[in-house]
Amino acid sequence: MAVQRGVTGLSIPIFLVSISSGVFDVVDVGWLFVLAPLGLVAGVAYGLAYYYRFTYAVTADTFDVTAGVVAKRAREIPYRRIQNVDVSQGVVQRVLGLAVVSIETAGGGDTEATLQFVGDAEAQRLQREIRDRTAAVKERRRQAGATGSGAETDAAADRGRAPDTTDAPQTDAATADAGSERAPASTPSAARASEAGAARSGRTRRQRLFALEPRDLLLYSLSSFRPAAGAGLLFVFFVASDAIVDYLLAVARPVGGPTDLQSGTAGSYGILTLISVVNGVAVTYLLNVGYTFVAYYDFRLGRAGDDFVYERGLLQRYSGSIPAEKIQSVTITDNPIQRLLGYAGLWVETAGYGPDSSGGSQSAVPLAADTRIRRFAENLTGVETPDFRRPPPLARRRYLVRYSLVAAVVVAAAFGLARATSLERWYLAAVVFAAVPPAAHLRYVHLGYFVGEDHLVVRSGFWKRRTTVIPYYRIQTVSTRRSVFQRRLGLASLVVDTASSRTFVWGTPTIRDVDLETAREIHGTGRERLQSALRERARADDIGLSVDFT
Repeated sequence: MAVQRGVTGLSIPIFLVSISSGVFDVVDVGWLFVLAPLGLVAGVAYGLAYYYRFTYAVTADTFDVTAGVVAKRAREIPYRRIQNVDVSQGVVQRVLGLAVVSIETAGGGDTEATLQFVGDAEAQRLQREIRDRTAAVKERRRQAGATGSGAETDAAADRGRAPDTTDAPQTDAATADAGSERAPASTPSAARASEAGAARSGRTRRQRLFALEPRDLLLYSLSSFRPAAGAGLLFVFFVASDAIVDYLLAVARPVGGPTDLQSGTAGSYGILTLISVVNGVAVTYLLNVGYTFVAYYDFRLGRAGDDFVYERGLLQRYSGSIPAEKIQSVTITDNPIQRLLGYAGLWVETAGYGPDSSGGSQSAVPLAADTRIRRFAENLTGVETPDFRRPPPLARRRYLVRYSLVAAVVVAAAFGLARATSLERWYLAAVVFAAVPPAAHLRYVHLGYFVGEDHLVVRSGFWKRRTTVIPYYRIQTVSTRRSVFQRRLGLASLVVDTASSRTFVWGTPTIRDVDLETAREIHGTGRERLQSALRERARADDIGLSVDFT
């Protein structure tokens, strides 16, 4: 902690003096020899003070954290609110035997408490103990609910009515990682009682569900794309911009590119631009492959009580949990390459956190055979095999017009560039119109929705197709949206929102461009089945998902 804060205290004066000396004459660069050592000493002192004033404790009902140097802050985090206890280790931390413990709660996108420098063994102990205590709290709440249900049963018997006491079957633990069909085992309450007993004795059993094989990891790295790769390209260009520009000029020169950036024709600059784009795409792809391989190396998914637990990472090792009762929706993802090879991925969204959010990866299965992924989703959620319905053909015509307008903008931009430069044959840009019909058709055929008895399933996307399964009891709001063009065509989009946090990449599930009457019908059906699902869950001891989903 002292070294980390000391480096920060040393760098701040260097940055401020270096910038200010170039703007204000009164600022002398020689101040660095005084301010930098003072900043180093102040940073080290602050780090030591922070360390000695930071305390944490595992109590019977809460996890307590006290921190702060200038202003002291004490937090008591109830176990019932804790969602994830993540442990991460970088390369240096693994060498030193240290780890970072992050405690996340439902309902927020920020980490509730972070223990920066904890011994590896202590981090594992905290993760295990907090997880066990959280499971014990959940079990006490279930037992309290069961006691209330028992009282209702006795009252119903006195009134001569037969209450609903049906329980859903539980999958057998022996089917883990085998993709077997469901088999009835003990009742959910008995299974959870066994888990709670194990939790109280400090020996929660961990069961392996899935492991990403090396072949599938390589295929996942080669067939997926992550926005972080684009940020990596910008970082590489920022660090070595001069060397990169010289390389691009050297590559473009033999095929008609300019000799330098100061002299050249419009045609030579166009060749340089094309060379730059091709190299940028290639480097971004290589960065993406490396990033994905390192991030998902040795991915393993398991189960501990009612939580899914995962481990992943080569350089930065992550270990975290996904509470089954917090899962809001389950999404099957694939892209054209993965569909061609018969593969797909399975992602989950939990309350307060979404896929690829700051709360950590929520990938249940990064990549596996398509049939296996769909069986996983059906076993996990209990969803029936969806029979998708598509929007009316009028929607395809709308996409055709939309993409035609985009193509017209591209041609107009080429025409404007030709008028401003010596660019010729601008009309060749009209070839983009050839892509309009297939683009509109592919967008249309990959849209679909299914209104089931217990779930709403939404499918959309071609380059990144997502099939999202949403239990009715997880729906927060259902809203109907209509743009100006949709109103003219009598169409509407239905947005289904849950309690998860969405990112820029992952949008809210939306049933797009259906007839207005159909949208209103789905809206009403969803509202009625939401109320029915809530009443059924209130009478049953059921978290809604099978934690032995494989």
